[in-house]
Amino acid sequence: MKVWRRLNKAGAVQLKGAVYILPFNDEHYELLQWLVTEIAEMRGEGAFARIENIDTMKDSEVIALFNRQRADDYAIAGKALDDLERRLGSIRKGAKAQNIKEISEQFNRIRRDFDDIQRVDFFSSQEGVSLSERIRRAQAALKTLPGVNDTKETPAPIAQRKAGDYQGKVWVTRKRPFIDRMASAWLIKRFIDRDAVFDFVDEMDLDKIDKGAVPFDIRGGEFTHAGDLCTFEVLIRAFGPRDKTLKRISEIVHDLDMKDEKYKATEAKGIEDILSGIRKTAKDDRDALEKGMAVFEMIYASKSR
Repeated sequence: MKVWRRLNKAGAVQLKGAVYILPFNDEHYELLQWLVTEIAEMRGEGAFARIENIDTMKDSEVIALFNRQRADDYAIAGKALDDLERRLGSIRKGAKAQNIKEISEQFNRIRRDFDDIQRVDFFSSQEGVSLSERIRRAQAALKTLPGVNDTKETPAPIAQRKAGDYQGKVWVTRKRPFIDRMASAWLIKRFIDRDAVFDFVDEMDLDKIDKGAVPFDIRGGEFTHAGDLCTFEVLIRAFGPRDKTLKRISEIVHDLDMKDEKYKATEAKGIEDILSGIRKTAKDDRDALEKGMAVFEMIYASKSR
């Protein structure tokens, strides 16, 4: 059930029995690496493969599978939006605005659900386009009501650490570094361990990491995802570097890595394109990490006063 929920959240479509499919990209490839590792830790068996096509299906038929699943998801969100639209319509017609906070929270839930669906609407279904416009209109109407506020989430608890205990360390992460690992390595080098050395390991070789090394952004690592926090955010919470610029950068990294648009960082897409280019052109993992760290150093410089 846990595996099914993860696959469902990622937008996977059941092809047959225990076979699920996802469009190929680096993020999905990384997700399946994590998932197969989890399955193995639960003493189960799992595997994944990259394929060019399904011999018994046309590409259009595969796309239709995804679009039908998204249409069902959008239909559920649409029903919730129907109720909100009726409430907003009553207020516009002169009814007293009751429970403004409740209405605002209802909209936020609908918006979060829609964003989750849209994130896995890989082929931009028509149902998604239509619902997006309805949500935009509802949001505009909601903004005319007094006292509308977004709710805040309780942050996940993170144990405090001292940078002095982590000097001259070898920091180990997964191969093919990308957003969170690039940003975390930059943070480590600049604010935690200036003499840090970075190394890479395959998901299947986690038991080979030296005891003195510090694993990060890796399953079971000392510093990795916690709740809805990415590794970059966990490192900031753990070591508490006092720098206001890091807060804005952490919002960008969160949106890029968690794909939940929590902070709606406008710069995120452009930065992701640059990091994707680095990943595709780098000579090796170390070269990719160094170039990614350089990008975050430039972002830091641009946002510092």
